[in-house]
Amino acid sequence: MALEEEAIARGPVGEWLEERIPQAAPPFDYQVIQGGLSNLTFLVSDGVGRRWVLRRPPLGKALGTAHDMGREVKVVSALGETPVPVPPVVGYCEDEAVTGAPFYVMDFVEGMVLRTPEQAAAYPEAAARRAIGEDLIDCLVSIHEVDPDDVGLGDLGRRDGYVERQLTRWSGQWEKSKTRELPAIDEVHRRLTASVPEQVETTIVHGDYRLDNVIFDAEGKVGAVVDWELSTLGDPRADLGLLMVYWAEPGDPGISLLRPATVEPGFPGRADLLARYHERSGRDLSGIEFFVALGYWKLAIIAEGILARFRGGQYGSDSSAGSDFEQAVEVLADAALERTEGLG
Repeated sequence: MALEEEAIARGPVGEWLEERIPQAAPPFDYQVIQGGLSNLTFLVSDGVGRRWVLRRPPLGKALGTAHDMGREVKVVSALGETPVPVPPVVGYCEDEAVTGAPFYVMDFVEGMVLRTPEQAAAYPEAAARRAIGEDLIDCLVSIHEVDPDDVGLGDLGRRDGYVERQLTRWSGQWEKSKTRELPAIDEVHRRLTASVPEQVETTIVHGDYRLDNVIFDAEGKVGAVVDWELSTLGDPRADLGLLMVYWAEPGDPGISLLRPATVEPGFPGRADLLARYHERSGRDLSGIEFFVALGYWKLAIIAEGILARFRGGQYGSDSSAGSDFEQAVEVLADAALERTEGLG
């Protein structure tokens, strides 16, 4: 059975859409948007070609706040009045009777998601690719400049102890979702716990900021930042550290899950991105290597959770697509272990 059929109750969801989108013209069509493997994302089209995007948790039981639709809606709605570009929210459904889980619908944002080297061909010029990296960093600076209290997000999370909370949260997620024992995960946790850097600032943290969680317009400018499900209040260096994990450079050892567009010629390197962030934000980036290691460890745990959900059928009855994740978890855990040598 196709994932659309398993995750979307067409009749009830269609009625809900008609009630909340006056201009919508049924019948509605639903198509999986590939890429994200945490919450499920669908392109919704009506009978005259208008488009929206629907987000819902994976099938079955979800873990904690990682799939909290209400939290994601709150963040995206709050940021709508800020310089941070986000897709406008159309509506939020808390009634699980409609399609088995809460979901929300947002406007479709035209543009390009740069997930693979092949998609980088949409911007063939080296200058355009450099500008994409620079605008991605400038947008991250804008996120970190938003005052949470000014936009109603002052209660999004605790303001202190961000790293300690991340270590507790993700080690708990590991225990809940692991499919086997992996000593590297436990050892990295021990090393990170023993060497937590001082948190000197608290900002909104996206939690999964990377090139393919952004929609770019035809000029290569950020049109919308998406996938806010892991957002909270915390140390801004965490977003930057995780971005360094995702930002592969030519010649980097390959990880099957991390072969992004950035390996193509013309994109700025990681050092260039760090320098631009420092220049634009004025923040001290000492300790950033800790956050890179934290990013590798966290991503390994996220990948393990995805592997477990594939095996549990939460992305539909075809679980073959999860076959790459087992090895990727081990590679990411080893990368985190290498980057924590000498810590703790």
